[in-house]
Formats: sequence, structure tokens, C-alpha cells
Amino acid sequence: MRSELFDQANQENATTERFSLHHRKTLRAVLGEPVLAAKGAMVAYQGQVRFEHKSAGSVGKMMRRLVTSEDTPLMTVTGQGEVFFADTAKDIFLVHLEGDGLSVNGSALLAMDANLEYDVHRVKGAGMMSGGMFNTLIQGQGTVALTSDGQPLILDCSQTPTFVDINAAVCWSAGLVPQVVNSMNMKSLLRGGTGEAFQYAFQGPGFVVVQPSEGPVVPPHSHGSGG
Repeated sequence: MRSELFDQANQENATTERFSLHHRKTLRAVLGEPVLAAKGAMVAYQGQVRFEHKSAGSVGKMMRRLVTSEDTPLMTVTGQGEVFFADTAKDIFLVHLEGDGLSVNGSALLAMDANLEYDVHRVKGAGMMSGGMFNTLIQGQGTVALTSDGQPLILDCSQTPTFVDINAAVCWSAGLVPQVVNSMNMKSLLRGGTGEAFQYAFQGPGFVVVQPSEGPVVPPHSHGSGG
């Protein structure tokens, strides 16, 4: 059998690294120590692997997530072998934390070392209309795999105020405390709006990673009265 499908570029990477990337679209994780991953992100695995729901952890975390109605839906992956993760062919990049931290928009989190500490926080100034009101703060020593819908852009927030669409923000420095701002005014609202109502506002030493996408477009639909 012959096909370009079997080109070397499409073969599995022969590496013993804990985390590695294939075509920047697929994450390969070698088990031993547990991995936390977004629910539903597994696309293949080899070996003896188990998947279990990851609970909230402490009572304090559980109560906070019940109050906020927000969670980072994760599963614990254990066993021996290798697991492949992906998210709708998005680009994947690895961040190696060295005792420091990173704030992540929940939808961008693909997988991470299970020993890392994480918690969900409400963004300052967020209201019911702003949508992406929470971020996940990840801290410790280990690797985090994040997704970007396209090649990401890194903006320096230390020189000037930086504003990012809520759905385009991937992650930012743990030391930055963003606020949700509303750029909508009555004149624009009466004329149909601009589609740019809410943003994260950043200012201070640090960076924000932006993806060239605001998420999937939901097509308009109508509700008919027919049976």
C-alpha cells in the first residue's frame, strides 16, 4: 500500500518527553505521573489508560464554583502509555512554569501536569452581560498545554493600556489584574452596535496572549411556528 498519508511527517514522534507536539495541532502526553486534561480532548491513546472526572478539590473551591456557576471541566488521566489530545485542530503551545503562575481563559486550557495548583477567579468588573467573566490561575512547577485558534500574538501591557476582546484572550501574566470594560455607547447601540461591546483591560508589568479569533460564529436562526 502506498500513499502520501504515510509520509514521515505524519508518523508519531519518537520521543520520551513528557509532553510533545505533532504538527502543533496534537499534544502527546507520556503517562507515569497523572495528567489533567479538558474533558473530551482525548483523540487517541495507547496502553493502559484511565479517565476520571476531576472534582473541585477543597470544600472552599467547590462552594466558590457553585456560587459562580463556573468550572474548568477537567478529567484526570492515569495509567501507563501515551495519550493524544487536541481541540478542533487549534494550534497548541506549551508553557513550562518554574514556580511562577499564569492566568488562562478556561476554553484555552487543554492539559497540564496534575501536580500544578489551579483555581477559578472572577474578573474584576465582570457582569452578567460580559460573558467571559472568569479565568483559571495556574501555579507551580510543571507544564501547561494551551490552545490558540491560529498563531497567537503577544502584547506587552507595561507601556500602555491594552484592551483585548474577551473571547480572543488566551492567557496573561499572573500578576496582571484585568478589568472588564464596556466600550458600547447609546449612539452605537441605537444604530445597531459595533460588535465590540466588552473587552479585558490590562495595564502593568506583564503580557497577554491573543488569538486571531473570537471563537466560533453562531449562525442566526429563527423560530418557526410550524409543526
